[in-house]
Amino acid sequence: MEYKEIKEMIKDMENSKLSTLSIEFPDGFKINMEKKIETIPSNKNIEKNITTTEKIVTNNDEDLKIITSPMVGTFYASSNPNKPAYIKQGDKISKGQVVCIVEAMKLMNEIESEFEGEIVEICAKDGETVGYGTPLFKVK
Repeated sequence: MEYKEIKEMIKDMENSKLSTLSIEFPDGFKINMEKKIETIPSNKNIEKNITTTEKIVTNNDEDLKIITSPMVGTFYASSNPNKPAYIKQGDKISKGQVVCIVEAMKLMNEIESEFEGEIVEICAKDGETVGYGTPLFKVK
């Protein structure tokens, strides 16, 4: 399966009412996707699909932005084990800056920040498996 087809499948999932999808191909290739659903309190309970890779949370009166994994895969802090991490705690990041890699199905996907700020916590460990929506970084 080509990268373009996988990206299209992710986009289709985001736009559907499905919350999970598992596909196993005859050659043993497997795809598992999960979409989190958030309930917004109001007069009625309205479901909203969370499709972005960021969330804003309040923690000890500080507004923190969370960079989350957009897919299931393996988290890598650098492009090569012999190279330094893209970012470390205390670093200032800018919009569009690569912050890590998530390997999914032998494809290295560079994860870019969609905002600027300071890294206050790195939530994932190098080489760790992460799921869709798993917090990777907390940014102030």
